Amino acid sequence: MILSLVFFTFSFVFYILTTALYLGYWVFKKKWLGQTATAMAFIALASTSMILISRTGESGHAPFSNLWESMMLFIWATNVAYLFMEYKYKFKVIGMVVMAIESLGMLSASLLPYKFKSVEPLNPALQSKWHWMTDLLSTWGLEKYAIGWLDFHVFTTFIGYAGFAIAFGLSILYLIKERSEEKGSGGALVSAFPPSRVLDEMSYRAIAWGFPFLGVGIVSGAVWANYAWGTYWSWDPKETWSLITWFIYAAYLHARVTRGWRGKRAAYISIAGFLAVIFLYWGVSFVLPGLHAYA
Repeated sequence: MILSLVFFTFSFVFYILTTALYLGYWVFKKKWLGQTATAMAFIALASTSMILISRTGESGHAPFSNLWESMMLFIWATNVAYLFMEYKYKFKVIGMVVMAIESLGMLSASLLPYKFKSVEPLNPALQSKWHWMTDLLSTWGLEKYAIGWLDFHVFTTFIGYAGFAIAFGLSILYLIKERSEEKGSGGALVSAFPPSRVLDEMSYRAIAWGFPFLGVGIVSGAVWANYAWGTYWSWDPKETWSLITWFIYAAYLHARVTRGWRGKRAAYISIAGFLAVIFLYWGVSFVLPGLHAYA
């Protein structure tokens, strides 16, 4: 039995329960439901952390080498980012959307073929440990825990994806809230959402936070590509779509800062950007395979 898959099963249940609790808090407006939902989000985060930790022990390398493992990193990073946002802004109702995205992420990971979940030796192209760190850790016999371009590239990229996922959820809530404000009525459920201007600002901050991480991920990926394949850029489908995604979010930030785009137009770009992320991560992997076929 692979321990990381056991933790995955528990985590899947925890995320579904967390989503249900946030949904219950939104509907019934009971304080204890909101508190329980937050506590369950921390439990789900701890369980996801154990997936990553146990997979590291099982594989002997950072757990970022295939679709299933990187999906766990995405879910972990999104949970961390959401809990930080909840602590800062105190809007628990947002949790029902973010945790629903996380639950869908767990579902998609569970549907992957077993070959994506099993522990496999690291592809030679992915073996890129930093020699200076390996030498440093070898002093204490910990050289196997040294990281490299793979770890840095994937980690920074998925931190960016986490910000975009939260912005996506906030943009959907914004469109619902803005429509109800225009009509002057939306019922008790929609009235529980933060004001549309607040949702718009939170979405912008999530994108502004995630965008630099995506940029660093693309640059570090180019460095890693040169290390692994002898070229910084080869117009591989995943490289191309990562650049397209970067341009979408760059356009969002440019339009907002220089032209004052807010509201619906900004929300639509945010949603389009995350749809590009989904295609970059899932569509490219199965429809347009290339040098990143293993990812």
